[in-house]
Amino acid sequence: MGDISTRKTASSLWWSKTTLAALAIAAASMPARPADDPAGHRTLDEICTTRTQAFTDDVKCYVTAPLRWDSRDWIYLGGAVAAIGLAHHYDTDVRTHFVDDATIAPANSKSYDSQDALPAAGVFAATLLYATLSNDHDGRSESWQMLEAAGFSGATSYLLKYAAGRERPDATSDPNQWRTGGDSFPSLHATAAFAIGTVLAESGNDRYRWLRRFLGYGMAGYTGYARLKHNAHWLSDTVAGAGIGMSTAHFVMDRHQGYARVGQLMWIPLNGGAMVSYSVVLP
Repeated sequence: MGDISTRKTASSLWWSKTTLAALAIAAASMPARPADDPAGHRTLDEICTTRTQAFTDDVKCYVTAPLRWDSRDWIYLGGAVAAIGLAHHYDTDVRTHFVDDATIAPANSKSYDSQDALPAAGVFAATLLYATLSNDHDGRSESWQMLEAAGFSGATSYLLKYAAGRERPDATSDPNQWRTGGDSFPSLHATAAFAIGTVLAESGNDRYRWLRRFLGYGMAGYTGYARLKHNAHWLSDTVAGAGIGMSTAHFVMDRHQGYARVGQLMWIPLNGGAMVSYSVVLP
């Protein structure tokens, strides 16, 4: 069992370092901030409320994002936590659907880590290749957003892995083995797949929105399914990864494309009570 945990941890480290290294290399090719708009002359709040392509600004805003969350963001977090909790209830049932309840993988068992990473890597590579061959600026921006979303969400997932220390289902049949040095929660493959898939699904021309969503979310869903089928993760691991990947992708797209929010729910404290306000920006 110790050999399995060591092998899985090494694989996660390799995946995280590879993604972050690629992100750092790509960041070096990003356009610099115009000289008449130096970031040092603005506060962090000003930086994070202005769309920008500066990688360092994106990092600052991503790390400090919870400080600026509104009610919509907290509702999303609450919904994600509820979905993870519901998935955790079915962790054992889903595992026994794919493998025998008593099955523990031997230390030299085959790892599907590289195979399960291919769909997400293929979508990113295809997007970048098409953009390069067609000299498409929007395509290059989209591929950068995929990489940035995968890098940010991957870093978040890796930190959560360290904090949770959950054992993988190929090392134990008990889904409640937390803080034992494992690296199961959340699924890094699902996180990156949903980060990349969401950018593909929600970017580009609305004319092909249905196709983009079918390919983007289909690829991400298949990756999560593959991790369950290969007994590499619990159901709640993949659900958590999906939530992190999708939310990070929307953060990155908002920074680059300025997605307009449909509405905003706010609580306004008053003497003796509170008022609920819902605001919508009309075209």
